[in-house]
Amino acid sequence: MRGRVRWILIVWIFIMSSVAYCDRVNISIASHYIVKEFHFTNIQLGYIFSAFVLGYALFQAPGGRLSDKFGPRWGITAYTVWFAVFVSLVTVIPRSIGSVVLAFVGVRFLLGAGEAMLFPGSNRVVAKWIPTNERGTANGLIFAGVGAGAGISPPLVTFIMLHGGWRVSFWLNAVLGLFVGAVWFLLARDKPEDHPWVSARELEFIRSGLPDSGQSAKGILPWKTILSSKDFLLVTYSYFCYGYMSYIFFAWFFIYLSTVRGLSLRESSYFAALPFIAMAVCSPVGGVVSDFITRHFGKRWGRCGVAALGIALAGAFVASGQAVSSARLASVVLAAGAGALFFSQSTYWSVTADIAGESAGSVSGIMNMGGQIGGTVTATLTPIIAERFGWGASFGVASLLCVTGALAWLQVNPNRKLAQQECAKCEEKQAPERAVTSDE
Repeated sequence: MRGRVRWILIVWIFIMSSVAYCDRVNISIASHYIVKEFHFTNIQLGYIFSAFVLGYALFQAPGGRLSDKFGPRWGITAYTVWFAVFVSLVTVIPRSIGSVVLAFVGVRFLLGAGEAMLFPGSNRVVAKWIPTNERGTANGLIFAGVGAGAGISPPLVTFIMLHGGWRVSFWLNAVLGLFVGAVWFLLARDKPEDHPWVSARELEFIRSGLPDSGQSAKGILPWKTILSSKDFLLVTYSYFCYGYMSYIFFAWFFIYLSTVRGLSLRESSYFAALPFIAMAVCSPVGGVVSDFITRHFGKRWGRCGVAALGIALAGAFVASGQAVSSARLASVVLAAGAGALFFSQSTYWSVTADIAGESAGSVSGIMNMGGQIGGTVTATLTPIIAERFGWGASFGVASLLCVTGALAWLQVNPNRKLAQQECAKCEEKQAPERAVTSDE
């Protein structure tokens, strides 16, 4: 155990991300029963899906700032308690209230707001605990939890719902959330030097591998510095495209297979797991590949190149998959698109950790907000486009966005630190003052 404490924390974040994404698939599968019980339309269901993503998106930046200020140990623990409460509240909404849709929207919005603490907090852990040449692997493993949780969920949740009802699956998810949060609080520390299990050798290894953030003084970067960075804005735009595509799978893929492709509920649950299995496999593989290329050829190829390739391939697979006539073969091709998408996942978070330094939570929080806004748009827009132009058009829009997201990466400089940009601006402002003083 000693000498590998940083990987114990990363593995536990992997588990927490799995639990978090169980809920996202949970609501999608439960929608089959919720629609029947509450008589929702697909458009109303889209509002409920979007409410979670909107709350999640809007609170990414505050969640990241709180992680930078109070540390990820307390922040992530607080999130797990919030998660358990609001996952459970969905099950007690009565049919007799005035607006059932509004109640679902409100609960899901607040659940998303609390969950916004998880991944900015995890990136703060990566920034403080993981040497730069291991960050692709670490982030790849963290986000493999997304695919693992979402991949295990369809058959498991379907079994629970068939035998115990849809509410039981939410209760079990809430209990699991409390458990992983309690273990996290016992395991985690904000800094490696504060952890009793970290050996002197591991501490030295971590410190020697952390990049120079370029900050002459410790502190959190102002929002203006973050939002004025061209590199950061390009990465955020690409993550918006990434989020738009990913929520096709999280919100609508199961429904697409069962209602559009005509698969049975049980068969849909199995085939709906394929994209998430692909995500779980390709996310750590992409991280390892990214780290390998970074070590040998630099961050330009290892981070930007891997990201551009992954998201471009995702667009190609999804555009091809929706045109396949066989439902089962289409599921496999579309799953390949999900895998390609997650092949690029770790690079987004590794680059934000590298360029942000002490502000990794804030920077990755805003980036993730961009991704979740993309998810909010697709959760609402997908059924609208499908209703007017067909599902092929819905997938086509997502594929086109992936292409533009890949092109954005080609303009990013992953070696340019945000704090260095801030220092350069300060020096530019001070230069005229020094010149005046010199003349005097």
